Amino acid sequence: MKKVVMFYGPPGAGKGTQANLLAGKLGMVHFDTGKFIEQVVHDPANQNDQEIQRERRNFDTGVLTTPSWILKIVKKKSEEIAKSGFGLVFSGSPRTVFEAFGDEKNEGLISSLERLYGKENVVPIFLDIDPKISILRNKNRKICEFCGAAILYNDETHAHSTCPICGGKLYKRAVDNPEVFETRIKEYQDRTAPVLAGLEERGYEVFKVDAKSLPYNVSEEVLRKLKSIDG
Repeated sequence: MKKVVMFYGPPGAGKGTQANLLAGKLGMVHFDTGKFIEQVVHDPANQNDQEIQRERRNFDTGVLTTPSWILKIVKKKSEEIAKSGFGLVFSGSPRTVFEAFGDEKNEGLISSLERLYGKENVVPIFLDIDPKISILRNKNRKICEFCGAAILYNDETHAHSTCPICGGKLYKRAVDNPEVFETRIKEYQDRTAPVLAGLEERGYEVFKVDAKSLPYNVSEEVLRKLKSIDG
């Protein structure tokens, strides 16, 4: 049976990197909801949509977009991927208690995933990292606008403008600016971290992985965790 792996951790923990590595290794689909939301809110075709422009203002200032709106679009896309027969990898989603567990009127994403894949195949993994390290990572990160690769640089004065992977143009995301990043950390602590407690209350074991090491080391540890689940 295909699995759903959900990576959690503060901004800059490497959730997107690990999700990409795992998806490539195991033939799963990385549903990057952050990128998906960014594409929706910045799509010129949506510039006259008042609801989407409201969400754009939230997104660009580091505030989480409206949970009910996110739940609706993420559940729909997840169901499409599941029906295609692929396993799923999330990087930081579901992001709020409401998105994860819903309410009396709305089925949460966790229940939807359990229905689509089976509860035993839904695996939450926490990437543990010092916030100081994550701040440094994001401060110097650039994204390739063509292939989407996240490129990390240790030198703040670097002048790189092209992707070392595909040669595409590099840009710095609005949400990676230091002022916005502080907001993102607070939003994570206040609104996303409680999802992990909710998962444990629901009977899930949240696997913890040390994320300060190099990405390939972290990925190997993730694979060992998943192998241990399968026995």
